[in-house]
Amino acid sequence: MAIEVTVPDIGDFDNVPVVSILVEVGDMIDAEDPLIELESDKATMEVPAPAAGKVVAIKVAEGDNVSEGSVILMLEAEGASESANDAAAPAKAPAPAAAQAAAPSAAAVPAPSAPAPVTDAGFGKAHASPSVRAFARQLDVDLARINGTGRKGRILREDVTAFLKSSTTAAAPAKGAPAFGGMGIPPIPAVDFSKFGPVEDVEMSRIKKISGPALHRSWLNIPHVTHNDEADITDLDMYRKEMDTMAKENGYRVTLLSFVIKASVSALKEHWEFNSSIHPDGDKLIKKSYYNIGFAADTPNGLVVPVIKDADRKGIVEISKELMELSGKARAGELKGPDMQGATFTISSLGGIGGTSFTPVVNAPEVAILGLTRSKMAPVWNGDAFVPRLMQPLSLSYDHRAVDGALAARFCVTLKTLLGDMRKLMW
Repeated sequence: MAIEVTVPDIGDFDNVPVVSILVEVGDMIDAEDPLIELESDKATMEVPAPAAGKVVAIKVAEGDNVSEGSVILMLEAEGASESANDAAAPAKAPAPAAAQAAAPSAAAVPAPSAPAPVTDAGFGKAHASPSVRAFARQLDVDLARINGTGRKGRILREDVTAFLKSSTTAAAPAKGAPAFGGMGIPPIPAVDFSKFGPVEDVEMSRIKKISGPALHRSWLNIPHVTHNDEADITDLDMYRKEMDTMAKENGYRVTLLSFVIKASVSALKEHWEFNSSIHPDGDKLIKKSYYNIGFAADTPNGLVVPVIKDADRKGIVEISKELMELSGKARAGELKGPDMQGATFTISSLGGIGGTSFTPVVNAPEVAILGLTRSKMAPVWNGDAFVPRLMQPLSLSYDHRAVDGALAARFCVTLKTLLGDMRKLMW
């Protein structure tokens, strides 16, 4: 007897697109074998098989959106096939599931119901599902004028709705002119680079394809401002090196990021606005009484943001061990949805690479993000003479709707004071 295999608990994610189907009808699979791949704006997730058996029907297609409880496929559990064959006597009609498995293409493609004729050539070439095409026809929207935000440029229902909204407020482009992107912003014109020399199309990683639209959305919706400052970490770094030497013997490392996370929590407690989010009505701030710190992790496929949960309740050693564990999972592509959810403030560190400052993009719905670049020795006036000190650049980007410049400066002063005197991190 075939059983339904559904999407398990995937955290707060909802309507996540199916990017790959990893099995076919008739495949024999083992328990925990991956069935499909889902991809949110933060992570790729595989849905494993709950038991061994034979795939008899697949209920989703690439590009479909699924949530917890959505049916993925029908699975004939191992050992059930013989009893199912015995039960299927000649006098009885074949089971519906078996009939569907025998002709999956017929079941998966319902007959169209007299669609309206397509009058423009571009509509037929648009990368969109039948349901999105029907939706666009109902609204009399030309799909050829829409830039899809789905996988491989696929046009989603939300893209049609967003285009319709923007077209009511922005003037229509002249005949023959390129279509406008979101919010009436003209797209960058296409250029045939092959005219100037050899070129090659290189496919973006899935993480970049998914995170790109999210970053674009944040950049367009958030009035970004970046405040730059420096912290004297001379004494802190000496202490960090002592801790790191001891930590190596126990299989982990102590990096500057551990101390910055600890100091950031103290600064967030003093300036709670940085640990808030803007209420959907735009008139209030949502003040959070928990401190989950995200950190940007560099992987072969792009940046991901794991989260240190309840960082205010953890010491430097515990934070260091968790940083190492989550970074390892990120590089191996083993992060799960809960590992990257719930951040209230994010830190992006380029210290191991270089740079003097940059503008990190706020990770909405957060209202601020701290960027770190490489520390350097610099002459600092101590009142009597210039002395060499190890200075750490700080780049704080913030949402100007929630935070003003004076508050951002105060936050950085608090942060640099904490990093400049490690004793204050213990308060």
